[in-house]
Amino acid sequence: MTHTIMPRYASANYMNREFAPIPVERIERAILLIRRQKVMLDSDLAKLYATSTKRLNEQVRRNRDRFPDDFMFQLTKEEWDCLRSQIATSKPGRGGRRVPPYAFTENCAMPL
Repeated sequence: MTHTIMPRYASANYMNREFAPIPVERIERAILLIRRQKVMLDSDLAKLYATSTKRLNEQVRRNRDRFPDDFMFQLTKEEWDCLRSQIATSKPGRGGRRVPPYAFTENCAMPL
């Protein structure tokens, strides 16, 4: 049996668009174990919320006081290099990420 989750959206603009339910398997594939915590990278979380990574991170920065201190962390360059070697990402200098991604902890990723 396939379960689905309907994302919650903070903006009224999203309420006018139709979204298909997100299969739980897709969410599970995006969960990584980093620093002994289950996390989701900002780019994967942004896809689930149908927004850009830039906008997700921008909104988180603007509303930082609404979240606990440990709800996310930025990967170190070494962690990002290691992770990048395991997943398909663009090469530096070719339009890819310029800074390591943020990792959202399991308890805070879904309530966004």
